[in-house]
Amino acid sequence: MRIVVLGGYGNFGARICRALYERGGAEVIAAGRDPDYGQRMARLDSRIGRARLDLSTPNFASALNDLSPGIVVHCAGPYQSQGYHVAAAAIDAGAHYIDLADGRDFVANFAERLHPHARAAGLLAVSGASTLPALSSAVIDSLVRRLAQIEEIKMVIAPGQRAPLGVATLASVLGYAGWPFKWLSGGEWTDAYGWQELQRVDIAGLGTRWAAACDVPDLALLPARYPGIATVEFRAALELGIEHFALWLAAALRRKDVALPIERWGAPLSRIARSLNWFGSARGGMLVSLLGAREDGSRARIEWHLTADDNHGPEIPCMAAILLVQKLLRSEIATRGAFPCMGFLTLADFEAEFKRWQIRTVVREGAA
Repeated sequence: MRIVVLGGYGNFGARICRALYERGGAEVIAAGRDPDYGQRMARLDSRIGRARLDLSTPNFASALNDLSPGIVVHCAGPYQSQGYHVAAAAIDAGAHYIDLADGRDFVANFAERLHPHARAAGLLAVSGASTLPALSSAVIDSLVRRLAQIEEIKMVIAPGQRAPLGVATLASVLGYAGWPFKWLSGGEWTDAYGWQELQRVDIAGLGTRWAAACDVPDLALLPARYPGIATVEFRAALELGIEHFALWLAAALRRKDVALPIERWGAPLSRIARSLNWFGSARGGMLVSLLGAREDGSRARIEWHLTADDNHGPEIPCMAAILLVQKLLRSEIATRGAFPCMGFLTLADFEAEFKRWQIRTVVREGAA
């Protein structure tokens, strides 16, 4: 089978290409606008195929079809500004489709837009095969078994300062800074603002950081997955306080109607962030916290902590796509249609990947 990785020379795409090639079982092709330049920059093995594909060109669908893919992995974000033409083109080409999308509306509306198309073609199309909601939902599915009733889910991602930061990822983050979005709080859908709603969080192995609200697919998907839940929140926690508060300030000014097109500043801000790397570390982490009631009626808080050293944190958003491809190659997924990436992978699936990168996890449980 042939696997075409769109954005295969980027921060996540190159990692996925390497992993799929090393594990074998299929031909891997890295696709991008400039494959010669991309191959040099990403330093991919010369035995990984190359293809010139531009998602924005009118002939994209026909060019993808000409590659005869069996699986298409879409890593070329940001996804918020894209429609579903890439997924539709993959399905039309007879390929299963997987993306690493982090845009809330993109992932939440994916099934409604593409399920009939994918199911009729006998193919699987999955959106959000990344840290959120693939890993986050797998963690929650594992922890929720300890509770008879779940009231609250809070999640935090805390990247290491020295972790590689792609311009597309940064543009995605900056895009909603200062803008309102809905999250479920205390049983009501209320407004939160991107990179506002500051809160102190403590993550095992990292210590205490400031964390700010971010708009992610889980805010829409988890209330439907766990009916009756009252609160679902997500925050991101940068390592350097100066960066965190600079972004908080920009978001606050935008919230006050100051015109700041900061999403256009991805490239220069990425360079500025890299210049501060020596003040930070290569350690990142993640926290998933559940609050609820046990069978005996007692209230409990269960926390799952993850710590990644040596800049291995960026491997985590790639894991779900790699795992899904491997399952498809082994014919272990019979489901067909279009879905957000929830329920296809277990926490045990991810734990096998964590071992490859010496990523540590711990669960803490106590009375609430």
